[in-house]
Amino acid sequence: MKLKNIYIILFYSLSFLSFSQTEINDNQMSWIRGWTNFAPNQREYPEPEEVLPNIIDSNSYLKNDVTYLMSGNVYVINNATLTIQEGTTIRCDVENAASLVITKGSKLIARGTKGFPIVFTSNKAQKSRKAGDWGGIIIAGSGTINSPAVSKTIEGNFLPQYSSYGGTQENELTTMMSYVRIEYAGKKINQSKELNGLSLYALGSNSIINNVMISYSADDSFECFGGKVNMSNLISYKAKDDDYDFTLGYNGELNNILAIRHPYISDISGSYVIEADGYDKKEGFIDLEALSNIRIKNATLVNLSDQNNYQHTTAAISSKNLAKLNLTNMRISGFANVVKFDKTYKSYSDLQKYFSLENSIFNVHSKSILTQYSATINTDQLLKYNMYTNHFKSAADLFTDPFDEKKPIFTLKDSENYTVMQ
Repeated sequence: MKLKNIYIILFYSLSFLSFSQTEINDNQMSWIRGWTNFAPNQREYPEPEEVLPNIIDSNSYLKNDVTYLMSGNVYVINNATLTIQEGTTIRCDVENAASLVITKGSKLIARGTKGFPIVFTSNKAQKSRKAGDWGGIIIAGSGTINSPAVSKTIEGNFLPQYSSYGGTQENELTTMMSYVRIEYAGKKINQSKELNGLSLYALGSNSIINNVMISYSADDSFECFGGKVNMSNLISYKAKDDDYDFTLGYNGELNNILAIRHPYISDISGSYVIEADGYDKKEGFIDLEALSNIRIKNATLVNLSDQNNYQHTTAAISSKNLAKLNLTNMRISGFANVVKFDKTYKSYSDLQKYFSLENSIFNVHSKSILTQYSATINTDQLLKYNMYTNHFKSAADLFTDPFDEKKPIFTLKDSENYTVMQ
């Protein structure tokens, strides 16, 4: 028995050493360099020179030698494609609140580069911008949703003739977005209507979304309503509500994502890095096998809390209505809990079926897992084979330089001294 235990300890020690050397290092975050901005209020943007039309009904091209103003909602309709050149800046009107709506059948091609990202930002002056200055970007696709209604209406007060989404084209190429920053967008209209930084409605699997940063959204940063688009290299920075929200049977994979939250920035209803809904509880679903299924790997989820303000934090993840989550190579720090389940998960076997977390490190200040049922099995067993801190640590104590506004670094300080095996 002693020999067996020695082998087990050796196995975990070697696994941990490998994990530390290959996963927890600066190179893992190298993709954020060169195109991001963690202090957007300090940036001076050029004044707008041209106002975008509110209706774009034919293929259009925005050039990077012009700074555009989006005033009021801009609808891309009639199966048109809006193409935006790398390095283009679109200022968004605060007085006449603006959203860009890519209607069903139309396309957005916004492919910036690392040196010349595309920027959507407030038209307020430097140091005066704030969350919710404008609406957001809405992309309506013809992909699948798990709802009794095959086609639904996008959230917000938009023209009804341009508001439908959903269908049967699960492989549709709805958009191509790379190296795009979205700053100071988002707005909560009411509890059931909200504008996010980027709202993705039923996007097809051939869509391309990578290297997108959303900063200071007044609601969610990213929200997916059904669809099957895979995404990579995403950043949510100091959102008021959720960073990544999924519902209506979204089925896809996210790779390399970063979320940085602050304990004093939160919605009154409760905010999470990841909010996963298997289905819309008001409408139900049509296929139990097609509930939301989210796979995430290589993620850093951080709340910049410390011993003076950690009591203002919630769980990092909220899983509801039998959403399925498979998480690998995660760093979760600064939250009250790792994950909170709602009452649709009725047993430990449900948790095992719908949730997994592997090869990850977490640093939380309360119970790791919250459930709504009376557990007879220790739910922490759900997190076995992961690492955790012995005691709650602030972001400054755990990471190398998490507050750097140019290039925050989330390499663990002396990781071997802070974590133990479960």
